[in-house]
Amino acid sequence: MNSSLVLTLSLLAMMCTAGLSSASLGFKLGREALKGITQPDSRPTNSLLGTQEASIRPEEFVILDEKKIIINVKNTILNGGKVEQKTAKEDANQKTAKANSTKETEPKQTFPIVSNDGGVVLEVYDVRKWGNSLVLDVNLKNGGNRSVRFLYSFLNITDEQGRVLSASTEDLPGELPPNGIKYYGIITIPITLLDNAKELSLELTDYPDKKLTLKMPKIRID
Repeated sequence: MNSSLVLTLSLLAMMCTAGLSSASLGFKLGREALKGITQPDSRPTNSLLGTQEASIRPEEFVILDEKKIIINVKNTILNGGKVEQKTAKEDANQKTAKANSTKETEPKQTFPIVSNDGGVVLEVYDVRKWGNSLVLDVNLKNGGNRSVRFLYSFLNITDEQGRVLSASTEDLPGELPPNGIKYYGIITIPITLLDNAKELSLELTDYPDKKLTLKMPKIRID
């Protein structure tokens, strides 16, 4: 035979032998690696049956009593509401008691508040709020022997901090005759000017003689 043909056949035989050996070794290694691994059961019928069996197990399915649930919910709501109402009521009672005790410790304002000079009497017999104004109900009486004139633009009103407050008067006479009759009127102060003031002081002098002065300190307005 030709030497080149022999060499070619020898190479083919060696290649076939090497291929078979590689395939055999790969199969053996793959088989060893897949030991212990099983194919999952992908059949849908088995999964559905398993799910249905699990869902109809009597020991896992419990029917709750609807009446008991409603009763428990009502009791929870009612008890919770009672507790909240009780707490709110107690807080309100404590605040009211505290406010009352504070008021009891403070001296109460007594009316009328009276100022007298030279037979002329000024009385403040009430303090009240009316709309956006603080109103002092007052009256003037002249028990002397001569007429007295007043210019109410000179009426001086201050709070406990010494701030001068603007005020207006109504129905008070400009000239007070010596007849002993009470003349009633009001003094009004805008609430916006008070700025949390708690006491007022009032001073009124006759005009133009300035022979008498009517003073009223610490008129409580809170």
